[in-house]
Amino acid sequence: MGKSGEIDVDTLSTTIGPMFIGEYNHNLDDKGRLAIPAKFRAVLKKGAVVTKGLDNCLFLYSKEQFQKIAQKFASLPISQAKARAFARHMLAGAMDLSFDNQGRVTLPEYLRQFSGLKKGIIIAGLYNHLEIWDEKAWQNYKQEAEKNSNSIAEELGDLGI
Repeated sequence: MGKSGEIDVDTLSTTIGPMFIGEYNHNLDDKGRLAIPAKFRAVLKKGAVVTKGLDNCLFLYSKEQFQKIAQKFASLPISQAKARAFARHMLAGAMDLSFDNQGRVTLPEYLRQFSGLKKGIIIAGLYNHLEIWDEKAWQNYKQEAEKNSNSIAEELGDLGI
């Protein structure tokens, strides 16, 4: 733990791999640029990849983590239509990102359209990746998930969580 009980992301990333947690409000500018929270940039300094996610958000991975995921997709049987479809969803929509001097990345137009991103953006950390949401869509999703949290927890209990 860092100062005032904060988790030291830099220390964790060297011991257990990248760890993204928390919820952050940012704005998308007119050129499609988005500032990534400073505490995550050290983990992403070797490269980042953004792709279509699930629930109409974007997934942002470190380049290293995305390569692991891509290898898993490459090992799926191409004879299965669902495997091909999901691999296309995740891989064909992916784009390498680079940071400018202000810690911003430019999100491609096709990904902004896919996820309905407007000005207000939520960046949510989910352990090994970040999710990028339109603020209104995130609030709607979060409200529904919180309303159903008890039943979700019961179902996850069957998985050992």
